Amino acid sequence: MRLESPWWLLGLLLLPVVAWLRGRTGCESAFLYSSVSLVKGITTLSRSRAGAFLINLRWLVLALLFVALARPQAGSGRAPVRASGVDIAVALDLSGSMLSEDFELKGERANRVAIAKEVLKGFIDGRPNDRIGLVVFAGRAYIAAPPTLDHDFLLRNLDRLDALQEQGTAIGSALGTAVNRLRELKSKSRIVVLMTDGQNNAGSIPPLTAADAAKALGVKVYTIGIGTHGTAPMPVGIDQLGRKVYRQLAVDIDEDTLKEIAARTGGKYYRGDTTKTLRGIYSEIDRLEKTEMETPKFAYWEELMPYLAALALAFLLLEIVLGNTVWRKLP
Repeated sequence: MRLESPWWLLGLLLLPVVAWLRGRTGCESAFLYSSVSLVKGITTLSRSRAGAFLINLRWLVLALLFVALARPQAGSGRAPVRASGVDIAVALDLSGSMLSEDFELKGERANRVAIAKEVLKGFIDGRPNDRIGLVVFAGRAYIAAPPTLDHDFLLRNLDRLDALQEQGTAIGSALGTAVNRLRELKSKSRIVVLMTDGQNNAGSIPPLTAADAAKALGVKVYTIGIGTHGTAPMPVGIDQLGRKVYRQLAVDIDEDTLKEIAARTGGKYYRGDTTKTLRGIYSEIDRLEKTEMETPKFAYWEELMPYLAALALAFLLLEIVLGNTVWRKLP
């Protein structure tokens, strides 16, 4: 048994307070008499308990509604549920060169940032049981999201990302930051997926030094060089007709360093030069990094709120019927 919204139970504390305030105020008299001698004949009649029963029924209805709003749920049966023992940190290059439009998305030209985000979303959606964090970098490295199972939060942060307005590509700093986020996590497998389109020319940490740190901590690094071969169109402005103006930018990926990073940590280097290839790379990483374990968990939680709400409604109807028939009171 569990409560999905337990804070609604605080409403139960209000009921005694409201009852006390109502008792202090009292009820308005039904009749006013100029002299008590006029009702002398009925003073010996016993007081009916019907009114107390009806008001207690109303309090019971309110209490049941507060409990129903707390959404009690009952677990029905245990079943082995597969859970992942993999923690992942993705280091995504957001330097200015990532705005080069050498990819296609849904039949239209797209820049590297858009493609990287698109394939990463698919990767995240396919691993619901993994803690995944996100590091972005250009001249410096930044933590966009710590490793988390809240993938909705992760995807919201991913959606708002765009190229950073700063010079340089700090591959070593990005890798060091990503590895540092995984250092304290006690999981069966820890990996970094590093995606970049350039060379390390900023930051204070050499990429291979960061790779050695990853190896010492048992973190595997998969590196991805993103970009076509040769040159790529980089938008530099808009002409008088509102069309983008491009210049050809040389694709300069330090593949030797990326390969060495992957080799030292037991990972693998990939070259993503088309949208299809990039999707395939993430699919392969997804297939390679499957560490599953079975844990006994409740496979199904039954919502008890409808039953409690129906019971409260039944008591409310009972109060209304009794109050307007056999226990009807004078206005």
